[in-house]
Amino acid sequence: MNIRFTGMATAARSLAVVPAARFAAQRVSLRSVFTTAQHTFTIFGVTALVMIAVLFARPDLARSLSKALAEDETPVAAVTAPPLSELMEGPAAATPAQASTESEPLTAEEKALMGTRKQQEWVTSWLSKRYRVAGDAANMLVSTAYLTAREIKLDPLLILAVMAIESGLNPFAESPVGAQGLMQVMSKVHHDKFQDMGGVQAALNPVANIRVGSLILKDYVTRGGSVEAGLKSYVGAAAFETDEGYGSKVLAEYRRLKQVSAGKKVPTFTPPSAQPVLVAKTTASAPSQGVPVAAAAEAATTELAGL
Repeated sequence: MNIRFTGMATAARSLAVVPAARFAAQRVSLRSVFTTAQHTFTIFGVTALVMIAVLFARPDLARSLSKALAEDETPVAAVTAPPLSELMEGPAAATPAQASTESEPLTAEEKALMGTRKQQEWVTSWLSKRYRVAGDAANMLVSTAYLTAREIKLDPLLILAVMAIESGLNPFAESPVGAQGLMQVMSKVHHDKFQDMGGVQAALNPVANIRVGSLILKDYVTRGGSVEAGLKSYVGAAAFETDEGYGSKVLAEYRRLKQVSAGKKVPTFTPPSAQPVLVAKTTASAPSQGVPVAAAAEAATTELAGL
C-alpha cells in the first residue's frame, strides 16, 4: 500500500513539472520575438536617420528624388491608331486651321492643296453613298486615284469614273474573260506592267490595279488622240464601230463627279444605265506610236474640262 501511494505522489510531481517547463519555453520564445522586433525597428530607425541626414546635406539629391516620384505618378496617355487617311496620304502640309493662326498669307500652292483636299472629301462622300462603300475604303480609293493622277498627269476624276463604271468600286470584281479589280485590267495581257508590283498576283491589290489601269487608260487616250477614242480602246472596242455606250456612261459619270468636286449637290441614286459593266478587254496591247505623252495628257485634260 505504501508503495502504491509513493508511486502516485511521484507521478503527481511529474505532471506538475511539465506545465512549468512549457510555460518557461513559451516565455523564451516570446522574449526572442520581442528582441528580434526591437532590433529590426532599431535598424529601420537608424537607416531613416542616415537618409534624412544625407538628404539634408545634399539638397540636390532631395530634388532629384522628388522629381522622379512626380514623373512616376504622371498618368500614361492612351494610344490611339491614326486615321486611315493619314496612313494613305502620308505627312500633310499645314491644315487650314493651322494656316489661319499664322500671320503670313496662304501661298497659291497652299490654297490649291486646300481646294484639292476639299474636292477629295466631297468626291469620297458622294462615291461612298452612291456605291455603298465604307467611308475609309472610299477615301483610300479616292486618295490613290488622286496620287496616281498627279504622277502620270491625268485627270483623277476620269480614273474614278472608269473605276465606277467598270467595277462599281469593287476591288475583287472579275469578268468572265479575266478582267480583274477596280479598273478591270486584263492582267494576262498587261502582265509586264505588274512586274514591279509583285506580278499578276497584285491585280486585285487596289493600289496596283489603279496604277496599272490608269497607265493603260492614259496610253490609249494618248494614242487615240481623244478621251472618247481612249475609252473605246480601253473597253476593247477599238476595232468595232461602236462601244455599245461604254464611253457615254464613263463620261456621264465624269460629269457628275465634276459637279460634285465643285461642291454642287448631285443625286446619289444610280439608274440602271449607270450600273457597273464587266466587259471584255483587248486581247493584245498595241505598242505606242510615239505621240508625246505630256502633250497628249494636256490635250486630254483640256478636253475633259470642256465636257
